[in-house]
Amino acid sequence: MPTDDDSSAEDRLIARYFRPLAMAPGAFGLEDDAAILTPPPGCDLVLTTDGVIAGVHFLPNDPPENIGRKALRMNLSDLAAKGATPVGFLMSIALPAATDEAWIAAFAAGLGEDAKHYACPLLGGDTDHTPGPLSVSIAAFGTVPHGAMVRRATAHAGETVVVSGTIGDAALGILLRRDPSLAKRWRLPEHSAAHLNDRYLLPRPRNALAAAVLAHASAAMDVSDGLAGDLAKLCRASGGGAEIDVSRVPLSDAARMALAAEPALIETILTGGDDYEVVLTIAPNKLGAMRAAADKAGVAVTEIGRVTAGQGARFIRDGKALSLARPSYSHF
Repeated sequence: MPTDDDSSAEDRLIARYFRPLAMAPGAFGLEDDAAILTPPPGCDLVLTTDGVIAGVHFLPNDPPENIGRKALRMNLSDLAAKGATPVGFLMSIALPAATDEAWIAAFAAGLGEDAKHYACPLLGGDTDHTPGPLSVSIAAFGTVPHGAMVRRATAHAGETVVVSGTIGDAALGILLRRDPSLAKRWRLPEHSAAHLNDRYLLPRPRNALAAAVLAHASAAMDVSDGLAGDLAKLCRASGGGAEIDVSRVPLSDAARMALAAEPALIETILTGGDDYEVVLTIAPNKLGAMRAAADKAGVAVTEIGRVTAGQGARFIRDGKALSLARPSYSHF
């Protein structure tokens, strides 16, 4: 039927599902070619980007409402580790031709909930069709006081290594997602298997910890490619090393049960990735203040080792260094 509306199907899709996420004044309701983002006086902009691809970062049958949230939360995790406050994001999404509007509606609803919860509105982006798998790429922006961003290159020998939350849940969760029979092999009750699956499906970025990281950490980064690999990156950037007591690495009850049933899973736990926790280094005299700030933020933190003058990150168990076949998750 003829219509006076000269907008394209893409324009209508954006207006229906994504314009409600673009509440910042500088987004102009997604009706311009670009957006404006003005940092508060005395602040720097912190920029990060990450994305997800079907079959690589999520499974094709994962709930659509979680996929957008996961893509945003991956970027929010980077901002948290820099001590930054989120202020907005750009998103490019490439949709297979068979994608129906019910999928898009659920995707946008989940993404919108997180954009509101984390006070990180959509500023703009791009929508495309693709002959390949679905992909979502996000660039997120945050602010820190001028010159205060917490880098990964500023750890010092003698400092304590601290990590937030628990490690290994998501890596175990993806194994369960691919092979549900593992729950029986690992002797997991239903709620424990559900916990691991949930941690894979939906990261918990530690943005509540950002102010504490900014105030107390000497160096920090988010744990996305596995604790062993990401800590090694921090050590390389800082020109030093670290020694980690594996027995002190924080594990959930579910991960402990799986590890007790299959001790070889320790490598998956330390290197599997998708934790989206924060690993940081801190001067010993600041530990008390860091613990207090983390408690107030409602985020558990655990001291797991120390920064050393040597090179590389060593994980010590029963007095011996673990030999890890693949120290870090890598796309290449």
